[in-house]
Amino acid sequence: MSTPSAPLPGGTWSLGDLTVTRFGYGAMQLAGPGVMGPPADHDGALAVLREAADLGITHIDTAGAYGPRFTNQLIREALNPHSEYPQHSAPPHIVTKVGAVRDQQGGWPPARKPDELRRAVDENLEDLGLTSLDVVNLRLGDAQGPRPGSLAEPFETLVELQQQGLIRHLGVSNATAEQVAEAQTIAPIVCVQNMYNLAYRQDDELIDDLADKGIAYVPFFPLGGFTPLQSTALSAVAARLGATPMSVALAWLLRRSPNILLIPGTSSVAHLRENVAGAGLPLSDEELAELDKIGR
Repeated sequence: MSTPSAPLPGGTWSLGDLTVTRFGYGAMQLAGPGVMGPPADHDGALAVLREAADLGITHIDTAGAYGPRFTNQLIREALNPHSEYPQHSAPPHIVTKVGAVRDQQGGWPPARKPDELRRAVDENLEDLGLTSLDVVNLRLGDAQGPRPGSLAEPFETLVELQQQGLIRHLGVSNATAEQVAEAQTIAPIVCVQNMYNLAYRQDDELIDDLADKGIAYVPFFPLGGFTPLQSTALSAVAARLGATPMSVALAWLLRRSPNILLIPGTSSVAHLRENVAGAGLPLSDEELAELDKIGR
C-alpha cells in the first residue's frame, strides 16, 4: 500500500449529496477480452482498483454488463470494507449502468423493460455487496450511439426503484439532448454520460447547459476508446510540452468545463498513475485555444 498522494487534478464535484473526485476511474477494461469473461490477471485487476482508491479516487464507473458481472464482483472484492482496502482513503462512490446486457456474440442488446431493469439493479446490488446503489445511469441508444425516442417507461421504472431506496441518484447515458431534457421532467438527474473527447465534440452545447444546472457530464471514451485519438494539432502541443497526446487530451477535458468528470480506464497500475499525472498537466490559454479547434 502506498502512502496518501497529493490531491487529484480537477478537485471534486457533487453528484447530489455525494462528493466525488473529478478524476475517476472506469472499470470496463478490468474484464476479459472484448469486455467478456474474467480478467487474465485477477490479482492485477484487484491491484488497479486498490491503487485507484489509494490515490484518493472516489468515483468508480462500472456496469453489470462488463464481464458480464465479473467487473462488479472484482470491485466488491477489492474495495469492500472487509478487504485490504486503504483505510486512509475515502470510500469510493460506485456509478453503474443498466439498460443493456451481453449476448453470446459479445453484443450489447438493449434490456429496458421493467423486469429487465429490476433484475439488473438486483444483480448490481448483489455483485457489489451493497444495499443501495449510489448512482444508476439508464443506458440508451446502441453501440453506434444515441437514438431518438422517449425514455419515459424505462426511466420511470428506475424512479420507482429509487423511491424504494435501492438507488440514491439517477443519470442517463448514450442519450440525446432531447432525452436528457425529458428525463429532467420526470425526476432529477445528477449526471449524463456520453461519448465526448477532443475530436468528438457533438455535445458541446449540452455540456454548457448541464454546467449551468449543476449536472455532471461524464465523457466515455475520453481518449478515443478502441481507436486512440489521432490529431496533428494534439501531437504538436504534446511535443512542445514534452508530454503524451493522451495526457494533453485528459488535461484539456478537465479544463473544458468544471462539470466534466473523467473516467479513463486501464488494467495497469502504471498506466493509471500516468493518467492521473497527465490530467494534471498545465495548459496555457494559447494551448487551450489551439486544442479547442480540433473537434470544431
